[in-house]
Amino acid sequence: MLKFDRFILDNGLTVIVHQDKSTPMVAMNIIYRVGARDESPDKTGFAHLFEHLMFGGSVNIPKFDEPLQKAGGENNAFTNNDFTNYYLTIPANNLEMAFWLESDRMLSLAFTEKSLEVQRQVVIEEFKQNYLNQPYGDVYLLLKPLAYKHHPYQWNTIGKDISHIEKATMEDVKSFYRKFYNPNNAILSIAGNVTTDEVRKLTEKWFAPIPSGEEPARQYPAEPAQTKPRRKTVERRVPQSALYLCWHMPARTDSGFYNVDLISDILSNGNSSRLFQSLVKKQKLFSEINAFITGDLDPGLFIITGKLINGTLCDRGEKAILQELEKLLTDVTEEELQKVKNKIEANLIFSKLSVLNKAMFLGYFQMLGDAALVDAEESRYMAVTLDDIRETAQNLFRKERQNTLFYKAVNNQRDE
Repeated sequence: MLKFDRFILDNGLTVIVHQDKSTPMVAMNIIYRVGARDESPDKTGFAHLFEHLMFGGSVNIPKFDEPLQKAGGENNAFTNNDFTNYYLTIPANNLEMAFWLESDRMLSLAFTEKSLEVQRQVVIEEFKQNYLNQPYGDVYLLLKPLAYKHHPYQWNTIGKDISHIEKATMEDVKSFYRKFYNPNNAILSIAGNVTTDEVRKLTEKWFAPIPSGEEPARQYPAEPAQTKPRRKTVERRVPQSALYLCWHMPARTDSGFYNVDLISDILSNGNSSRLFQSLVKKQKLFSEINAFITGDLDPGLFIITGKLINGTLCDRGEKAILQELEKLLTDVTEEELQKVKNKIEANLIFSKLSVLNKAMFLGYFQMLGDAALVDAEESRYMAVTLDDIRETAQNLFRKERQNTLFYKAVNNQRDE
């Protein structure tokens, strides 16, 4: 059981503390509840842009990394559809340095035209290198708007179009910051060789003076139930044709999430999994194939991706995948289900050994509703039955809810 204390400042900042005396280090994790889904359709990529801007210097700290590194610390961040996560590790005796750094950039970033332009160019270059100029790089720029027609999950965290970041003004950026980067929209979690009293004093000193902001409205357009299959074919100069199938799945906090996650592991978790054994090893239709979930806070996607062996027709590859999905309704065994449960159980246990992971988990599950939920994960997976797997597979992989992207290699004339 992951023990923790929790308190909330008057300005709305939620603070979670887990003491771990086995390490000389402390991990600090800050979740800002802002992701790609919180952006305007005509101004996308801002949450990701801010991940970069937050390292560009604040009012009292010109370079965020410099004092942290001198104090023996490391840091990083990531952005996704639902939230932005900043994290660092530092020796426990230098913990106040972390509070100074994180509170200063929450209080006031040093917005300058130079800083904005530098980070704008970094993001634009990232967009070009990773999404436009890389083989298969634009797959999710194509697949997500195929699957989503109303919900803001239809665009990636990098943004819908590169022009949105190119045209971002200083006022656009400041407005986004004022709206989301406030203590009442953040969760601070600390894990390591600290006491709750120590953390409380430092939090009161460094974060309590920061004023709260208005509570952001979270009214996301609901995605209507899909009633017809959707298909898209594109031609690209890539080594192999590829096939991408996806279906809408339950939200992260829905009980059905655990059923779907286990299905993805049954299909694709290592070389002994169903898809690899049948479609790569035996039938030799694909050189690689994977099944995974997005795990979004709102209803996300179950995705299957496969690189077709040259000469394999798209229709044949798709048919073979669907045949494997059909088998989930009849021939999954208790032993097979227990095998993937055991892997998940082991991963959950090992992941809690890291002080940084513990800080991240506590913050993440607090965002889901309660940090104590972290200890319920194992039992929720273990409670899934064979009947749950079969019923979920039958509802999940319905023909009218399928989205198919065929990524056709133009230099492979034998593909259809």
